[in-house]
Amino acid sequence: MSLQHFYLHDQVLADEGAPSFPLRLSPDDAKHARVLRLAPGEHIAVVDAAQDYFECEIAAFDDAIPVVRIAQRLDDEERPLVMLVQGLAKGDKMETVIRHATELGVSAFVPMSCERSIVRLDARKAAARTQRWRAIAKSAAMQSGQRACPEVGEPMALADVCAFLAHATAVLVCWEEAPLDARIEKALERGLRLDRALPENARIAVVVGPEGGLSRSEANALLACNPRASLVSLGSSILRTETAGIVAPALVLHELGRMMHDAREAQERTSAHVESRRKEAGDACEAGGQS
Repeated sequence: MSLQHFYLHDQVLADEGAPSFPLRLSPDDAKHARVLRLAPGEHIAVVDAAQDYFECEIAAFDDAIPVVRIAQRLDDEERPLVMLVQGLAKGDKMETVIRHATELGVSAFVPMSCERSIVRLDARKAAARTQRWRAIAKSAAMQSGQRACPEVGEPMALADVCAFLAHATAVLVCWEEAPLDARIEKALERGLRLDRALPENARIAVVVGPEGGLSRSEANALLACNPRASLVSLGSSILRTETAGIVAPALVLHELGRMMHDAREAQERTSAHVESRRKEAGDACEAGGQS
């Protein structure tokens, strides 16, 4: 069952002493709860300020604010963190990318000012755009039931982005001049191997350029910022920046999911084999004792 999600910024549910308590929702979230026409007895998912994950039952409403009781603490399974470094694009393209990439499960967004970016933002405009992007990410996370609301940073220059990516498990630089055999799975496997990391706790950065793509000097700088950085190709077609910003992280998340599934299956086969050998050894000892 999919639950409606809410994110709290200044309330830790484990600190609430009463069996039932009001959720300290933001004004926009309280309005959203009213629009949903939630009723007592219904269940919602809540991620609190400590990033703990709960299923809560609505007990009542206090002046349109939900009063809830904790039904259960939900499991917080390990999962990879995929961040999208998106070259600043004109119009509403950034909003489109952030909305749909959030729905896919991207954990963070780093807008990057590039040589070929048409959009140029001063500090005031950058702050206003960032607030808008954060609201879109939050709305998309709530709608799609994401475990956490993605972080959206303010636009950064190339040098700052390179410093930020220095410790990522892998940096995948999507570039139209990359060889067609520069596949995403190879770049991920290389990064995980060099970092000695498991897919479920990897921090993967996916870099997509603006309209016109990344310049050669930008691609080279991004490759030099991290020893686990690789060029990757998204195929022979030339994609729009807003298309690439959705397709690339989707492919990365899919591949990481496949790796985690394969690792679990391999572990299960190994455990079954060990258990079978243990049983065979026990049967042999029992037969030897009876002879």
